[in-house]
Amino acid sequence: MEMYTIPSNSGTILSVQGSVVDIRFEERLPPISTLLRTGKGGAIALEVLAQLDAHRVRGIALTPTQGLSRGMTVEDTGGPLMAPVGKGILSRMFDVFGKTIDRLAVPSELEWRSVHQAPPPLSRRSTRSEIFETGIKVIDVLMPLERGGKAGLFGGAGVGKTVLLTEMIHNMVGQHQGVSIFCGIGERCREGEELYRDMKAAGVLPNMVMVFGQMNEPPGARFRIGHVALTMAEYFRDDEHRDVLLLIDNIFRFIQAGSEVSGLMGQMPSRLGYQPTMGTELSGLEERIANTDKGAITSIQAVYVPADDFTDPAAVHTFSHLSASIVLSRKRASEGLYPAIDPLQSSSKMATPGIIGERHYLLAQEIRRTLAQYAELKDIIAMLGLEQLSPADRSTVARARRLERFLTQPFFTTGQFTGLNGKLVSLKDALDGCERILRDEFKEYPESALYMIGDIGEVQRKTKQGVSGEVTAAP
Repeated sequence: MEMYTIPSNSGTILSVQGSVVDIRFEERLPPISTLLRTGKGGAIALEVLAQLDAHRVRGIALTPTQGLSRGMTVEDTGGPLMAPVGKGILSRMFDVFGKTIDRLAVPSELEWRSVHQAPPPLSRRSTRSEIFETGIKVIDVLMPLERGGKAGLFGGAGVGKTVLLTEMIHNMVGQHQGVSIFCGIGERCREGEELYRDMKAAGVLPNMVMVFGQMNEPPGARFRIGHVALTMAEYFRDDEHRDVLLLIDNIFRFIQAGSEVSGLMGQMPSRLGYQPTMGTELSGLEERIANTDKGAITSIQAVYVPADDFTDPAAVHTFSHLSASIVLSRKRASEGLYPAIDPLQSSSKMATPGIIGERHYLLAQEIRRTLAQYAELKDIIAMLGLEQLSPADRSTVARARRLERFLTQPFFTTGQFTGLNGKLVSLKDALDGCERILRDEFKEYPESALYMIGDIGEVQRKTKQGVSGEVTAAP
């Protein structure tokens, strides 16, 4: 294919209002989504968002606009924003322009692709519902994730969102021979730096790519960083036929950046001040996350819920795309029940008999029922003590407390802090353990024997070694 060069096309800045720049082109009007460069050495990048008339376009800056003034020349790059793809991007950190930000040598043999891609057509999508096993008991048993699906991770600060994401990356690399891509949208730079060090220490960097559009960057950069991460994920899925785990932290900040851009562009806001195009913008990103005949992109997205209001338009729109919701609870974290997932608040669309099978479905229902009964009895126990309960209720409490402890798990990525070796538990072992606890097989064992173990077989081994700690709740 012969290469051809696009004749240079330059324009002049008419006005600069914060991140919004109006430019006049005499000859040819650049199409929407074209990347323009201006400033000293083309250091300032703008993306065309609207064509105002036959000669004027309105662009949003992806970099700070200090030093821009009317009359400055703007160069049309002739194409959209591009992202680097290829084997060379693994174990590296990038910004929205595909520049490395880890102070290491520039990777070689990269290919550049447009960040604006259409979602895979329905004809290429896989219609099978498959479970994505994480090796984490509580998730696989009660809220199974979908391969090629999207799961939301809801939680406040310090309840273990990042630890859970880190563990999933570790298990993905070890178990699925997949690639993990971490996309930080509007995050603090401290968090990116900590994550990088944690990943390095956990030894999972070689199969991972990290991209960041940080909190201090202009809204244009935060708005596009998700598309950069997706372009990389699509390369590993379509070209290398590998499964990809895409971690987005935080999807709410993508909506927030879109809202800022919309406001700067002078669009009339919609409900609660959000942009009128929020649904379309979020779908444009989320619909690209899918499993096709070549591979799957499975996504886990941290979701900040504004003021804990689940009816907020940002939360409502995000919910509609998710196939599972994992809710983290501060109360469970304070009780030392890690991962601190609330089994009664969390849910998954995959938990139906047709997908996970009759036995798994009925077991999950019984576990939820037992935990829910225990939650109701907690007030009575607090006021009157365990002795006042009927024998049937007492055995329910004993079962629930053992289940709660069995659903904790030592993580590989926290081994250096806890001194416990991480455990990967297959779904079969997790289900067997829960079933045997519900059948009261471990009535005679202390509760502490079930705390922070892998499969249920470890109970006997742990008891033989002698367990100190908790006292059994059973009378």
